[in-house]
Amino acid sequence: MEENNVTNNEIKSEADQLKADLDKAARERDEYLDGWKRTKADFINYKKEEFARLEEVIKFGSEDVIRDLIPVLDSFELGLASLEKAGPVEKGVYMIKGQLEDVLKRRGLEKIKVISGEAFNPSYHESVGTAEIDPPLSYQSGSVAEEVETGYVFQGKVLRPARVKLAK
Repeated sequence: MEENNVTNNEIKSEADQLKADLDKAARERDEYLDGWKRTKADFINYKKEEFARLEEVIKFGSEDVIRDLIPVLDSFELGLASLEKAGPVEKGVYMIKGQLEDVLKRRGLEKIKVISGEAFNPSYHESVGTAEIDPPLSYQSGSVAEEVETGYVFQGKVLRPARVKLAK
């Protein structure tokens, strides 16, 4: 009988040890699983952030080229203005300017629309002086009187504010 008690006690002790080992293994499994889930979530977030950063690089990657082409547009406008004063202008020159504007527009460049009499907005306008307006009552003092140089927005970002004169 005594032999059975020792054996039963040994079995019970061994079962308790196995249960403790099993509980420990379950805790470790849960800990590793939680760590893996966190790492997976971190990696998914990292991929999203990198994709957003890459989209930003692609979106603004051509900004420097477009910024460099804006003076070319300015030169076209000045050249056309002086040609118009001298006499009729060939259609081809207007077509070239139109094509250049179309290419830049497809890439995300937009002109800042300036309307005489609108309120001055420092986010889109740069004041370069004042102008006398006839009749003076039609404009509020400090509103846009005339556009001196076209401003441009690229992908929602102001590349160059419109240079304007303000009403006195």
